[in-house]
Amino acid sequence: MGRMRFGRALSLAGLVVEEVAVADAAVAVRARSPSGEAHCPLCGAVSASVHSRYERRLLDLPAHGREVALTVIVRRFRCRTAGCRRRVFAERLAPGTGRPYGRRTERAEIVVHHLGIALGGRPGAAVATRLCVRASKDTLLRTVRRRATKPSEAPRVIGIDDWAWRKGHRYGTVICDLERRVVIDLLPDREPATVAAWLSRRPTIEIIARDRGGGYGAAATKALPAAIQVADRWHLMENASAAFLGAIRRNMREIRRALGQGAVDPETLTAAERIQYDGWKRRVDGDAVVLKLHADGVALKEIARRTGRSRKLVRSVVRGERTDTFRPRGNSLEPWLDRLDAEWQNGCRNGAELWRRLRAAGFTGSLRVVTEWGTRRRRDDRAEVPRKSPAPRTLARLMTIARDKLTTTEALMIAKVEAAVPTTVTARDLVDDFHRIVREKDHGALDAWLEQALPSTLAGFARGIVSDKAAVKAAIELPWSNGQTEGQICKLKKLKRQMYGRGNIDLLAARLMPISA
Repeated sequence: MGRMRFGRALSLAGLVVEEVAVADAAVAVRARSPSGEAHCPLCGAVSASVHSRYERRLLDLPAHGREVALTVIVRRFRCRTAGCRRRVFAERLAPGTGRPYGRRTERAEIVVHHLGIALGGRPGAAVATRLCVRASKDTLLRTVRRRATKPSEAPRVIGIDDWAWRKGHRYGTVICDLERRVVIDLLPDREPATVAAWLSRRPTIEIIARDRGGGYGAAATKALPAAIQVADRWHLMENASAAFLGAIRRNMREIRRALGQGAVDPETLTAAERIQYDGWKRRVDGDAVVLKLHADGVALKEIARRTGRSRKLVRSVVRGERTDTFRPRGNSLEPWLDRLDAEWQNGCRNGAELWRRLRAAGFTGSLRVVTEWGTRRRRDDRAEVPRKSPAPRTLARLMTIARDKLTTTEALMIAKVEAAVPTTVTARDLVDDFHRIVREKDHGALDAWLEQALPSTLAGFARGIVSDKAAVKAAIELPWSNGQTEGQICKLKKLKRQMYGRGNIDLLAARLMPISA
């Protein structure tokens, strides 16, 4: 180990270095405070009377791949003020050097803090060891909690939405400042009373962007009745599409009759289809009980209690949304269907070549999946009627895309459906008009759209728009939306996964807010 002595010319972290000892794995530095006097922490008097000295050890930033350990000579001073109760006190290091009782210099503490924010406990501790700034996982998390700060500026425009502690069981609330693009608070639940109490303490809020759930709207109306509420545009458009899908589901009996597909012949089914068909028959028996109770005037909540089914399932049965015999299954080609259609229209009809082109674009599925799709596509181009009725979601997709992108079979099938069930055409046109109103910000056309939608199969969605009309109009007119809040929720989910779902709300807030800022 080599030793070097220095005078006042060399300083390190606000200290005067007296001696440096360099070893293979570490650098030991002996230093002292540059000041010859100190202030009494109780009365503030300046004292130069040294009582004694002791050593204090701090970890500093590494140098040349070696850990740097500071041994600071700290002096104790006598307080000469007659009325002061503190007779002896220790000098404090400069604020930029180290905090009282700290084990690291301020600049090393900042590195530990950022490692804790970015990586959390165990991963952060592993990286800190490699960076020669040793810190345990508990130290990292304590540092993050201790240095956490909330934005001090009063917000004017906020976004509010829920996030899942445990999906389907317990939810919290995230609140963002949409002007400064930062998270300003996390609430432990999404109860209207909790949100209303938070809002009532911040009267500067003028605009609240929220989802279409009734809880946040009621809380905002109660706490800040003068604030403008803005419904989330993405949820508006998604709700409109869901309403169209519901209209298709309610008309599936008429659609199947239009396609000439009545009762299913079990002898023509494959083994997989027979399993689905047997499950459908069992569902029919259970659904008949629900429909009978509903016909007798029993409330949905009571039906759910008597049958042991969820209210959502009971509601879908009553609305006629569970009449499909065969349930569609997702596959790896779903995100690539548009690309496949485009290649097919451009003349590429070879399954192997289609697979090679998809592989070049990032597709990870097998050759067999693509060749089977090609075989079905050739068969559909020659057929006039599909062998079995497609799922409602498939029908909704086919009815909303351009006709030149459909196969011959799909085009003929949609034409038959539109001719036999015109209410689906009306619903599709209404959804297209609503999407146009939102995209083009044509708020003047909303009232006329509502007049057409209220007597249609989209009446439920239209009534929801009427009940939240002010927020919907604000969403169409104003530039604010909840998209930014949704992005912060994605960041929050990533942090929860890093901590395996065990992070408390204070730690989640401490890690989320500095990242946003």
